[in-house]
Amino acid sequence: MLFDTHTHINADEFQDDLEEVIERALDAGMEKMVVVGFDRPTITRAMELVEQYEFVYASIGWHPVDAIDMVEEDLVWIEELAKHPKVIAIGEMGLDYHWDKSPKEIQKEVFRKQIQLAKKVKLPIIIHNREATADIVEILKEEDAKEVGGIMHCYGGSVETALDCINMNFYISLGGTVTFKNARKPKEVAEAISLDHLLIETDCPYLAPTPFRGKRNEPSYVKLVAEEIAAIKGISYEEVARKTTENAKKLFGIN
Repeated sequence: MLFDTHTHINADEFQDDLEEVIERALDAGMEKMVVVGFDRPTITRAMELVEQYEFVYASIGWHPVDAIDMVEEDLVWIEELAKHPKVIAIGEMGLDYHWDKSPKEIQKEVFRKQIQLAKKVKLPIIIHNREATADIVEILKEEDAKEVGGIMHCYGGSVETALDCINMNFYISLGGTVTFKNARKPKEVAEAISLDHLLIETDCPYLAPTPFRGKRNEPSYVKLVAEEIAAIKGISYEEVARKTTENAKKLFGIN
């Protein structure tokens, strides 16, 4: 059974055919999935979806690109929602230096506040990183994020940094990019990192795996991620599916 640890089925891209998308996921062997809310509208929709579907859980936080829009009331709201039994993580949070909407210092401040909140509510965190690896690792260490641990979402960094994050109590999550022919780093990570520290995800509707690259991604395609990791490691697909699901349940405290 599969566990997609990062979906955005709360996105507008799924508003017309969500039921069919869910059916395809279940047919592909999906046991559980996490829908990620990262601002007011997507968090609100994520909370609706966890009530609608028994196997859907939520992670709620504030995206670094939109850090400049976050106010104190948003943090208070997230803390209140975190009491819900199906909210199993805080995030996605982190740093994104690709887009210039939110200044770096504001991103860092919002990132730190969310780590502190996660420690307060005792939930793991989901990390978004784009072109900001050194600063993210530094902040995780300074804020002692090891206390709650979490996920390096859609990981695209080096094996060395992955090991550094694992030492801070983080899992390395691989998505559709590991299937891309030219994606050297994700493939190296899939080969080098023990299955004990790996998770799988789609980040749908983004980053669809081969052969759907460039099209809308969806949760059922997480099976292709698991198959690629199995091929790289020279082990069975069933072993990858079983172990990554076990890892996700352990991290999120799901029985």
